[in-house]
Amino acid sequence: MNAADNRTDTWALRTRPRRAGAMLAAALLWLSSVAAAEDVELNHRLRERVVHVPMQVETAAGPEQLLLTATTYQPPGEGPFPLVVLSHGSPGDGAARATMGRYRHLTQIGEFVQRGFAVIAPMRRGYGATGGRWAERYGACAAPDYYRAGLEAQKDLLATIAFASKLPFVDPGRIVLVGQSAGGIASIAAASANPRGVVGVVNFSGGRGGRPHTNPGEPCVPENMSAAIGKFAATIRVPVLWHYAENDQYFAPHHVRAWFKAFEDAGARGKLVMQPPFGWDGHGLFAARGGLAIWTAEFDRFMEGVPFSSKGR
Repeated sequence: MNAADNRTDTWALRTRPRRAGAMLAAALLWLSSVAAAEDVELNHRLRERVVHVPMQVETAAGPEQLLLTATTYQPPGEGPFPLVVLSHGSPGDGAARATMGRYRHLTQIGEFVQRGFAVIAPMRRGYGATGGRWAERYGACAAPDYYRAGLEAQKDLLATIAFASKLPFVDPGRIVLVGQSAGGIASIAAASANPRGVVGVVNFSGGRGGRPHTNPGEPCVPENMSAAIGKFAATIRVPVLWHYAENDQYFAPHHVRAWFKAFEDAGARGKLVMQPPFGWDGHGLFAARGGLAIWTAEFDRFMEGVPFSSKGR
């Protein structure tokens, strides 16, 4: 999400004792974040529950079985309910990623639940309560490979969709992918694989490579993001809402419009909403209490145009 997100892996250049110490420290940090995440009292009003999503990834040593830590929420009743798959952003610093815990923006999640949606919020590989190696590395700021990062995030979301589709309270034919920042691009990447049951995507302030503190509004090589979005958009078959603010300190409006043009030029269907400035940094509109009335209004309008009848199991 910011310039630190672009750091290449320099562990191989360190001495063995130093690397062992760093790995031990990282492991302890991850374990403490998991413990903290599991110690948080569950929100019974939102029927909050911690689950673990199985997925398999290919490594040089062969297939590896992993578990993603995720959280589910649901309205009163038995369902089945339509589902929101809610995807988090990406702090640039590794220590910040490790201490994210679970994604629990309860006020925002509550807005989906009161609209009748169940919600599942997975932590992707390398983040918070899931931990492990960060999979979404995209290289140096001078030559970021956003497409590769998107493909890795796609794997986590496809595993989450497959898992959630089998939950007894979920209608597998009515799934909406919603993500903020890096999670917005992850949602677009997942939609490009056309997973069964996905009927729409909502991208809040999506992008990667932002540098708000050093280069406000100017991400690393925005043209590379246009290229990545064009590749993903070529196979997207569902409508996508793009929701941004004019004073986004990560992604300036002219870059967002270029990305959306690449999206439409590739044949995808969507709507770009560029809100007036919000606070100091419109990038945080979705997570801000003051932004609720803004994004929920756009979400509701978008959903009115989404073919959303139940398709059953």
